[in-house]
Amino acid sequence: MKYLFLAAGLMSASIALPQTRQPQTTQPQTTQPQTTQPGKTPHTLLWRISGKGITRPSYLFGTMHILCAGDANLSDSLRAAISSVDEVYFEINLSDVLGMAGALGAMQMKDGKTLSDLLKPDEYKRVKDYFAGHQSVLPLPFSFLERFKPMLISGFVEEEGMDCGPGGTDGMELQIMKVAKGQTPPKLIDGLETAAFQAGLFDSIPYTKQAKELVDYIDSADYNKQQTRHLADLYNQQDLDGIQSVSDMDDPGMNEYMDLLLYGRNRKWARILDTLLPVKSLLIAVGAAHLPGTQGVIELLRKEGYTVEPVLSRTPKAGESVAMSPGRRD
Repeated sequence: MKYLFLAAGLMSASIALPQTRQPQTTQPQTTQPQTTQPGKTPHTLLWRISGKGITRPSYLFGTMHILCAGDANLSDSLRAAISSVDEVYFEINLSDVLGMAGALGAMQMKDGKTLSDLLKPDEYKRVKDYFAGHQSVLPLPFSFLERFKPMLISGFVEEEGMDCGPGGTDGMELQIMKVAKGQTPPKLIDGLETAAFQAGLFDSIPYTKQAKELVDYIDSADYNKQQTRHLADLYNQQDLDGIQSVSDMDDPGMNEYMDLLLYGRNRKWARILDTLLPVKSLLIAVGAAHLPGTQGVIELLRKEGYTVEPVLSRTPKAGESVAMSPGRRD
């Protein structure tokens, strides 16, 4: 279920690599050509979109929806990208409080079902006991949460697996939104899809299958904690190829739903972005698992005719200008 940690933003916010918090007002650095080694993706989460007649570049950024608070920092290049664009697009519009609240109904299973209806008594007890011992990760009482679609509940198990200590977790989308709203004038915030749509995706996966996955996940909590930490390490290393490898091999029982949860949404987003990019400059911040591969957003935008180049970040020295030229990596 790890790919959900990087691909579905409904239950939590996003994260990014630990780099400097110093603001930048110049354009971020890009590399040329589009790949540094044949068959390998450069280690970066930020990509510059140009070409196809657009007059100002846009940026694509890969997020991870839960990260230890100490790692949820914005790089210099990401801050520069936020400053330079007209609008920020997330998977869903996180500034739409009413829309988010309205999606609570869509997060719940249809026909009034609860986890106890889907599991054997001993399985239900194991799930209930697990959350009784990890109440700090629950935003709602378990008696209410057990009405949610089980794959959404699994997100809270992922969060506990981060094992972040006293600092807790944070989300990069919230950090990006804070910087975007702090601009003069504030940047507009929007979403590629609605929270209700994201929640509705899980109606296409049998609830019983989701519940079984939740039980298996809890029963393997120690192993999954190691895997979650590994995934966070890959993210902090900005290793999109490694992230794709984890996504490809994770949860074999869910492979038949990858088009629903990942690839189909990528195709839809590429079509939407093809209508937006010619008219305004955007920062598009979506789960990192959506970016790499032949069916990822990077390649889909290239197929639409855009040039998509990696942006390399670095931490400037004290008192040093952060202006960087294309093709240079410091």
